[in-house]
Amino acid sequence: MKKIIARLGAFTASALVLVKPVFAQKEVKIGQPSYGISNLDKLITSGITAAMVIAALVTFFFLVWGGIQWILSRGDKGKYEEARGRITAALIGLAIVAAAWAIMQLVGYFLGIDITKGLNLPSAAGN
Repeated sequence: MKKIIARLGAFTASALVLVKPVFAQKEVKIGQPSYGISNLDKLITSGITAAMVIAALVTFFFLVWGGIQWILSRGDKGKYEEARGRITAALIGLAIVAAAWAIMQLVGYFLGIDITKGLNLPSAAGN
């Protein structure tokens, strides 16, 4: 037990002797990151815009697909119902996307931000 305490004391003393003092700097400047995301606000704005455009394109694709199925059903009730269901689902999806856009605009109006033009989030450089 005495050997363990002696070794621990010797280790602590040598660590204290070998450690260099560290002094705090007066001012720390953070520059722009050299890689990665530098503007989170632009990323969020671009992501929301891209999601809305993709949703509109997918809706258009499903409407066209349902219309073609409707035309090619040739009176077959099963194919006709499938095409009608696809068109209905596309229109419901379009309504959901439009409602999400309207809610986003409403929340932006009440909070005083315009999500489509860009958010004003602080960056790593303090801008």
